[in-house]
Amino acid sequence: MAGHSKWANIQHRKGKQDAIRSKMFSKLAKEITVAAKMGDPDPDKNPRLRLAVKAAKAQSMPKDVIDRAIKKSQMGDAADYTEMRYEGYGPNGIAIIVEAMTDNLNRTASNVRSAFAKAGGNLGQTGSVSHGFDRVGEISYPAEAGDADTVMMAALEAGADDVESDEEGHWIYCAVENLSEVSEALEKILGESTESKLIWKPQVTTEVDLETAQKLMKLIDVLEEDDDVQTVTHNFDVPEDVAAQL
Repeated sequence: MAGHSKWANIQHRKGKQDAIRSKMFSKLAKEITVAAKMGDPDPDKNPRLRLAVKAAKAQSMPKDVIDRAIKKSQMGDAADYTEMRYEGYGPNGIAIIVEAMTDNLNRTASNVRSAFAKAGGNLGQTGSVSHGFDRVGEISYPAEAGDADTVMMAALEAGADDVESDEEGHWIYCAVENLSEVSEALEKILGESTESKLIWKPQVTTEVDLETAQKLMKLIDVLEEDDDVQTVTHNFDVPEDVAAQL
């Protein structure tokens, strides 16, 4: 999930079972393969691949699995994937963006549409939801990286646009085209980041009640279980009292 909402914290507390971890590794490997196939197989010469490898390492993916994914991109039988973005509304009109990477457009569209429909939501046209989000680079650091003022000064020096900090960590935002440059500059000041990636950042979030949160959690779980779905982004937030019940 993008961002650092209470939803992400709830997911973390739920824990990741082996099956979920395996599926996550599969999706990370797919991104690595596609990034390497579209550009240079050397992460130092391919910004997208560098980000994909960093994301994989952040999830403790073994180095040999990462290397195999890169090698797969250079093999003639590597699958051709199309990147798709689906936009729609979940329960109570919550905006949701689904990014997918697929070798079968009909299958993926059907699965995503079905998931929304069963949850009481609906898919919209491209642009119907994303206008309420900003496409930005996000660089994450643990709380131990420094206090809010220290990280803010480092971020400004590195060319970032904004910083959000709380007791769990720091999230630094920058323009999409500056992500690699800002990330590298920050590493010289704060050390290696937890994660660097492109996200859809909601301009405004909507707090939800328990019933709505449960419906949305179920929808997002269904979407994320789909092998073709890479990321699911939303604009809802879970209040503390609702999070406690979840």
